[in-house]
Amino acid sequence: MPLRRPRILPTVLLALMLFITIFSVFVKKDTSGDAATRILLCLLLAGIPALLLLTRRPSPAHGFAAGSTGFSAAEVPSTRFTDVAANEEALESMRDLIGFIKTPEKYASLGARVPRGILLYGMPGTGKTLLARALAGEAGVPFFAVNGADFVEMYVGVGASRVRSLFQKARKAGRAVIFFDEIDAIGKKRTNQNDEREQTLNALLSEMSGFSEGDGIVVLAATNRIDTLDDALLRPGRFDRRIEVPLPGPGERLKILEVHARNKPMGDDVCLNELAAETSLFSGARLESMLNEAAILAAKRGSDRIFKQDISTAMDVMLFGMERPGGISYQQEKEQTAAHEAGHALLTALLLPESAIRKVSIIPTGNGAAGYSMAIPPEKMFYQKRELLSHIAVALAGREAEILFSGEDFLSTGAANDIEKAASLAQRMVCEWGMMPGGTEAYLFSQAGREAAQQQWLDMGQQLAAGMLRHHMNKWRRLTRLLVQKETLGKEEIRQCLKEAPPHRPS
Repeated sequence: MPLRRPRILPTVLLALMLFITIFSVFVKKDTSGDAATRILLCLLLAGIPALLLLTRRPSPAHGFAAGSTGFSAAEVPSTRFTDVAANEEALESMRDLIGFIKTPEKYASLGARVPRGILLYGMPGTGKTLLARALAGEAGVPFFAVNGADFVEMYVGVGASRVRSLFQKARKAGRAVIFFDEIDAIGKKRTNQNDEREQTLNALLSEMSGFSEGDGIVVLAATNRIDTLDDALLRPGRFDRRIEVPLPGPGERLKILEVHARNKPMGDDVCLNELAAETSLFSGARLESMLNEAAILAAKRGSDRIFKQDISTAMDVMLFGMERPGGISYQQEKEQTAAHEAGHALLTALLLPESAIRKVSIIPTGNGAAGYSMAIPPEKMFYQKRELLSHIAVALAGREAEILFSGEDFLSTGAANDIEKAASLAQRMVCEWGMMPGGTEAYLFSQAGREAAQQQWLDMGQQLAAGMLRHHMNKWRRLTRLLVQKETLGKEEIRQCLKEAPPHRPS
């Protein structure tokens, strides 16, 4: 939208009205003074507002300057690859880009086309922004970092002008790295509505097509949902190189913990190797946040070091929220919650022996849970059908334990989240992975058949949970009583209580 200057005629009329009003007040009512001086004073008082009206900048409601982006001047980051403990494959791909930025003519002399756009994709918190910043730091070039939401406005043309201005600044800087975080905010598949977001996307596509081979500008973008991006954005010549940034493995988590523990004094009982093994499926951002929360807890205690208990408490706070001791005052509810959580813990130990039980608690938490059972899952690429059935049984074990404890008529609302998880897993087994109960593959080709197959998986999981609890009734009751007494049990106490219960292999 072009810049509109305020109209002069209304401004002059307003100034004239101000002059007449002030003149009538100061001159007509007082003729004893110097009239000329008072007239000059009236002109000054009326002229100042008029001058402000003529020179004021338009508000957002009246338009935007075409070249205004609001982006601050870029600087060369101090971050280096040594500050990034990501997977080695992603780092190696990023190292290749340094040569594209520093010596693009080397590749152009051989007829190689420098990649214009690189898409970083993966789960939230895996370090995509940190990788992009480290690339600019290693290459020694300015880093232009923006968020996709910065270009989304209700006024047509604003986002497109901001894209053009951003690329113009990058070209003036010479070699540079441009980074779009949350690119899906402007890069989603187009719906031919000709709205502001689509015009912004068209401007981005146009700018990326206008690169010359010797510009030395690399455009990076990050997203959590690559499947939602427009095809034109992913075609060759645009974001044609993709780098996955997955959740870190055990070795990478250890490196991340070592990076974030550099400036934190650790106690003698803290073992980063053990902590890396216990934080399965944690992203780099979550690991950093956990150590930071542990440092805050240690400072509140007045300690000069961070101990294992601080880290354990910080992990529980991140996963389940702050504990609220004394939240359950009614003894019946306390015992029923203990029976519920003991059911989860027992079936985890029996059906999923590879998942190490870390803690069971019946202390209410800040997220509304009356208790929780925490197990560390193994890091695997694939899951078998019978293993997924065991997960359904574990999710439904709390509800079945309540039935054994107090009867069908006294079920509580505590199993709502468990039922939701079990139903979601059954749906994915049927609709995403095509896992049907034995001999019912024909169900896959109709909606009614798929729903029947999902219900069959839930029924099988419920029957497995009920049967295992009845078969190991003594272990379940022992664990329930121990939870009522202590409220929180660690892995050694749970192992000691269930040591006589052999693992079960479902058929």
